Amino acid sequence: MQEILLTSGEVLVALLILAGALLSALSSFGLIRLPDMYLRSHAAAKITSLGVLTVLLGAFLYFWIFEGYVSAKLLLGIMFVFITAPIASHLLGRAAYHSGVPMWDKSERDDLKEVVDTMKDKERTANEDRPLMQEKIVEPVDTSARE
Repeated sequence: MQEILLTSGEVLVALLILAGALLSALSSFGLIRLPDMYLRSHAAAKITSLGVLTVLLGAFLYFWIFEGYVSAKLLLGIMFVFITAPIASHLLGRAAYHSGVPMWDKSERDDLKEVVDTMKDKERTANEDRPLMQEKIVEPVDTSARE
């Protein structure tokens, strides 16, 4: 019975690591083939993080089943990738959008355009209501009178 569990554990670990490697390879093809920055960012964040997570999960299960201990470092690595990869991708996409990186010609939706236009209108009206600052003219100081 112990031997059957170890063999099935080996198969599970091997499948997880192989699936993670294949997902990472698939994301690299996505980075090459996709037409614009936003779609490439999607491939890099979603598929690559899923690939890394499955490899780390396979390593975690290996150490748990065969070595008999739970690796806190692998659990922290899984949590770190799971939390940071989508946030980093989101922030890079927003930064690219605000800096004017064009979308693909065949993109059908631009959900962020309405939000950005509304924010610009609010900023414009706030600046129109604010009074202009008047320049203060500073006259030069006569230092010859001090002697």
